[in-house]
This record gives sequence, C-alpha cells and structure tokens, in this order.
Amino acid sequence: MISVIVVGLIFDFISGFHDTANAIATSVYTKALSPDRAILLASCMNLIGAMVSEKVAMTISTGLVGITLKEYVILAALIGAVIWDLITWWFGIPSSSSHALIGSLIGAAIVYSHSFQSVMWSGVIHKVVIPLFTSPLIGFLIGFFFMRVLFNLLANWANNKVNRVFRRLQIVSSAFVAYSHGNNDAQKTMGIITMTLISGGVLDASSGVPIWVKVACAITMALGTFSGGKRIMKTMGGGVTKLNPANGFVAQTASALVIELMTALGIPVSTTHVITTSIMGVGSAKRVSAVKWGIAKNIVFAWVITLPVSMVLGGISCYVIGLFVGLI
Repeated sequence: MISVIVVGLIFDFISGFHDTANAIATSVYTKALSPDRAILLASCMNLIGAMVSEKVAMTISTGLVGITLKEYVILAALIGAVIWDLITWWFGIPSSSSHALIGSLIGAAIVYSHSFQSVMWSGVIHKVVIPLFTSPLIGFLIGFFFMRVLFNLLANWANNKVNRVFRRLQIVSSAFVAYSHGNNDAQKTMGIITMTLISGGVLDASSGVPIWVKVACAITMALGTFSGGKRIMKTMGGGVTKLNPANGFVAQTASALVIELMTALGIPVSTTHVITTSIMGVGSAKRVSAVKWGIAKNIVFAWVITLPVSMVLGGISCYVIGLFVGLI
C-alpha cells in the first residue's frame, strides 16, 4: 500500500510540472508575468484548488471500475500513466495526464480481471469519453465568442492601453486557471489513493477522501508545479496562435470556466485539452488563418491516442508486475 501511495504522489508531482504550462504559458508568453512569478502563482493556486472538492476523486475511485482491484494493479495503472506523461513531456507534447491515468487504470483492470466486464463502461462513456470531446468544444466556443465581444468593446481603445489593462487582468486569469487545474487534476491522484485505501480495507467506499490524502496531493502537485514545465510551455504559449494580453486573458478565463463546470459535475477533464482549444477559439475569432492548424492537428492527435496508448501501457505494466509478484 505504501508503494502505491508513493507512486501516486510521484504521478501527482509529474502532473504538476507536466501541466504547469496549461495555467501559465499564455501569461508568460504575453509578458504579463515572468516565468518564476507565474510558476509561483500557479503553485499557490494549485495548492488552494486541490483542497476544495472531492467529486472528481470519487469518480476515479468508485465510478470507473466495478471490481475491487489489488494494490499491485493500481500501482501498474500509475506506472503506465507516469510512462506516458514522461514520454509526452520529453517531446513537449501537451497531452492529458487525466486521460493517461484513466486509460492506464482501465487497461490494468482489464488485464487483471481477464474481462472487459470489470470496467463500468457507462461511467467511462459519460464521465470520460463524452467530456473528452465536449469540454474542448465548449472551451473553443467560449473563447471564440468572448473574444469577438471584446473586439467590439475594445475597437476604439489604443493598443498600448489594451495591453496594459489586460496584462494586469491576466494575473487574475492565470490564478483562476491554476486554481481550476488544482481543483480538478489533483483529485485524480486523490481518487487513486482512496481506491488503494479501500482495496486494502483501510477505508470504506462511502467514507470519502481522507483529509491527509487531500493535503498530501495538494502539496505534491504544488511542488511539481513549482518545478516548472518549460518544454510544453513553448507549444502552449505561442505554438498554436500568436497571443497578446487580451486574447491570453480570454483563453485562460474560458478554460477555467469550463474546468470549474466539469469539476462541479464530478467529471475528470483535461486542462490541456480545454485551454488549447480555448486558445484556438480566440485565435479563430480574429481570423481562421491565425491558428496554426498543423500544430493544432498534432496536438489533437496526441489527445486521441492518449487513452488507447495508456490503456496498453497500463495493461502491460499490470501483466509484468503480476508476473513478477507471482499473481498472474
């Protein structure tokens, strides 16, 4: 059990530095914040956000797999997710830590049980697959329409004034999206650790997330965030479309609103997916050609393959660990 909790916190740490760019890249790119200050702000808001709710955690711990998993299976799921996170981080691909963890958990459960029936497919479809497509679409639409409204409102403003005002507002939007990231993403590790405690008989399934689990995950994600994430920051900050303080503010605010909505519904969404499509939306509001669709296509491809690839990695990890401990 201790090993699972440790690896779970390692995943949480990796998620912090892997997804840091989601919250701060636009504010750094537009020079609203220096990288160091942006990372410090994101770390603090991740910490606060992670302590607020547990609906997503309960979805992970009780809403995706219909059987009680042995601890080594949960460990395998974490290892599969960590492998995919490190691969995509190394190549600077803004993939989803959320879907890597969920896919790896599903793959490990299938290999462990030798059956697809162990997975609660209704929960997977409604809480994972449908939001995989709808949450980025909502982010795109909010970013697009919000940006179009701002174009009209700011039509008579001088560029210097617009940039000065929205650089300040971007500090607020950076804090908001970092808070929402902590509120949704940290809960996934909370859910995995809670599942482990239930599996080990330490916790009842109806008990909720222990406070020490919340604190540990919140602090670990904040530390991971503080360690940075500059490889992905370059892609998120200016790789998809050219950003200025105004559309950076809109992209961050739109994505934070979507993430908070999904968190309230207990849906584990990808911060990466939502903020990327929000950036696409604000870019398209100016003109469709303002978005670098070639880069956007590569990012979307990474989204599509994350779930199945992580399922395979989770399944392989489960099989190998099972052989090692003599349980398969």
